[in-house]
Amino acid sequence: MLKHVEKLQRIAIASDRLVIGLMSGTSLDGLDIALCRISGHGRSTLLQCEKFISVAYTKELKDAVQQVFAKQRVSLDSLCLLNAQIGLLHGNMVNQVLIDWNISNSSIDLIASHGQTIYHRPSSFHQIKNQPNSTLQVGDGDHIAALTGIITLSDFRQKHIAHGGEGAPLAIYGDYLLLSSPHEHRTLLNIGGIANITYLPSNTSFDNVICSDIGPGNTIMDALARKHSDDDFDKDATIAKQGSINASLLTHLLQHPFIKLALPKTTGPETFNLDWFVCQLKVMRLHDLTVPDQMATLNAFTAHSIVNTINQLPTLSTVYVSGGGAHNPLLLDNISKLLTRPVFLTNELGINTDAKEAILFAILANECIAGDEHAFSSDKTNQPNVSMGKLSFPS
Repeated sequence: MLKHVEKLQRIAIASDRLVIGLMSGTSLDGLDIALCRISGHGRSTLLQCEKFISVAYTKELKDAVQQVFAKQRVSLDSLCLLNAQIGLLHGNMVNQVLIDWNISNSSIDLIASHGQTIYHRPSSFHQIKNQPNSTLQVGDGDHIAALTGIITLSDFRQKHIAHGGEGAPLAIYGDYLLLSSPHEHRTLLNIGGIANITYLPSNTSFDNVICSDIGPGNTIMDALARKHSDDDFDKDATIAKQGSINASLLTHLLQHPFIKLALPKTTGPETFNLDWFVCQLKVMRLHDLTVPDQMATLNAFTAHSIVNTINQLPTLSTVYVSGGGAHNPLLLDNISKLLTRPVFLTNELGINTDAKEAILFAILANECIAGDEHAFSSDKTNQPNVSMGKLSFPS
């Protein structure tokens, strides 16, 4: 038996594992790195996030990703290079962070790498007859494993698709194992580039969990901020607070067909992006609407989309927020006012608000290596009972 296979077997049967979760979302701001100590599997999973950092992308890399991100026509040369480039970058980022933390690479059991989403196209989007759901994340796992010397799991979404799912959202799996409560109905709201929820009724089976994308989170607001300021996002909602909501535009935006679809559903920046928003301004003859008014209306659009979705859930639940949108005070205030009750951060549950998505992929890696076939029993179409992640050995 090869040494790396023997090592994998030892990792699988160990009492706990040190797993690094890597997440870079549709906001394209950088790489989240979460060092997690995980014991058990399935509903017995216990996790402690021991270290977390978010490492910013350079402007050059952001520009390179933007050239191919969510676009139907791209340079294959650029796309091919980017797959290797991001794999190498993420591997080097992990190496540097471990040096900074004074932790040896050899002490890490696994890396769980989500990769950088370039295009998400389930059949509900493309509607091409007899063609499958599809999604594409770049950042090759073999490069990460070779650079770090650590067994790496990557490309998690493909197995989900291969077994009939849409490849998203995947938060349902980790949320269910880690954050279900026997005493409280919970809605876990993640506001990244796209907003999504996981609804966890108390004492529930996996079949009763609802996980769905909602619509735009920060993606359009971030793009608007990049276009009209020196910042990558509307920090502290400074721009939005200077403006006023345009009621007619907000009503128009909320008529988007996706917003009215039943749960669960999935979407991405391919649907909700700045070009789409500019087109809506033209449709409404609001070309001269000030940037602060645009930002205030987009903020309200995200909040209304979120609350409309939460109000469709079967029972009243406590809402816990994570992701970049958790740092937008106006957005949280809008959500709370529309719900007529307070919302909380996932910090209240012992999960770092910014680290949550990276943590969830560490959970998926743990299930792939140390789990069993009974963790996610479900009859729902978009909740296949599968272990996700492709293995890359260092040598």
